[in-house]
Amino acid sequence: MRRRSLLAASGAAVIPAARPRAAEGVDLLLVLAVDVSRSIDDDEARLQREGYRSAITDARVMEAIRSGMMGAIAVAYVEWAGSDYQRLVIPWTHIGSGAEAEAWAAELGRAPRVALSWTSISGGLDFSMRVLSEAPFEGTRRVIDVSGDGVNNSGMPVETVRDRVAAEGVTINGLPIMNDRPTFGRPSPVPLDQYYRDSVIGGDGAFLVAAEDFESFGNAVRRKLVREIAALPGPVVT
Repeated sequence: MRRRSLLAASGAAVIPAARPRAAEGVDLLLVLAVDVSRSIDDDEARLQREGYRSAITDARVMEAIRSGMMGAIAVAYVEWAGSDYQRLVIPWTHIGSGAEAEAWAAELGRAPRVALSWTSISGGLDFSMRVLSEAPFEGTRRVIDVSGDGVNNSGMPVETVRDRVAAEGVTINGLPIMNDRPTFGRPSPVPLDQYYRDSVIGGDGAFLVAAEDFESFGNAVRRKLVREIAALPGPVVT
């Protein structure tokens, strides 16, 4: 398995080496790919991160993790903006216990945040595939979980990248944030949840969970994590 380090597309520092658990089996390889474009202000970014931190440590999420065959998942946390910026904020982390979940949440709480212009979902997906290709774990399933509050307005067409990722056997799930504030760049031609359904999600069992706003984001993340960790069947949109 390859061990080369990825570089953030912005020219930022070398991404830290993944944690040394090579070849260990997990039920799910999960990339959390999070929008940090300029349409997301500091308060919204805080709510977004707190949503992930509270969800990963939630008892219902931990129950879903433990119910798997191997009782563990591996998570990588990616932030993306325009086509020239993607960053691996937290490298692959084994989560199979409450202590591991708490440590991951604490690390996310300490990580610095960068806000940049434009929204390249396609760039985020491409980078997430590179992260998946270097996972130091063996996962029975591979999922990229994309969250954001706008449409693709930078880089390649998202549908092109979505189809390529799905063809590799990776599922893309979506968490559109139905923010009613004005966004930068091209506005969505349709409601954002419909846009994510038609243009972003793909692969076996793909679905989306819409967050009505940033305040409700944490609850939406928790519902989404339980469903994708447990591989629960259900409607495409919830």
